[in-house]
Amino acid sequence: MQRNGAPHSRQTHTVAIVDAGPLVAATDRNDVHHARSVAVLQRPDLRLVIPTMVVAEATYFVNLRGGPTAEATFLRGMHRFEVEGPQPDDWLRIADLVEQYADFPLGGTDASIIALAERLQADVVVTLDGRHFAAVRPRHVPYLRVLPE
Repeated sequence: MQRNGAPHSRQTHTVAIVDAGPLVAATDRNDVHHARSVAVLQRPDLRLVIPTMVVAEATYFVNLRGGPTAEATFLRGMHRFEVEGPQPDDWLRIADLVEQYADFPLGGTDASIIALAERLQADVVVTLDGRHFAAVRPRHVPYLRVLPE
């Protein structure tokens, strides 16, 4: 899983917040979503931003599938990506989203994706759970566009 290309201009790229599913699938050639996950993660027109909570979740699943060597390889590859931790106000929004979508349920990691999308004014989420994210209504746009399609 590599991000190709030269350093990006933030003004010419669509900001896309990345969920754990495509990251995990990209590390496992046997995953049915591997090829399309790799393809979307390598799109040069996207500025991919990964919440730190997503990195933690993905790391857990990569280790389950491939063990410590796969986990270490995954973590080494993270230097190619923009990783963003929650800001103080994001925690309040994450908690509000978890409560608001309690019957979903929307957990803290997925809520962190929404909170980061709102803060960065991003309307794209890279996820394998499109139906889940399509049901959430962020504050800044009517809905989130989901990739890969």
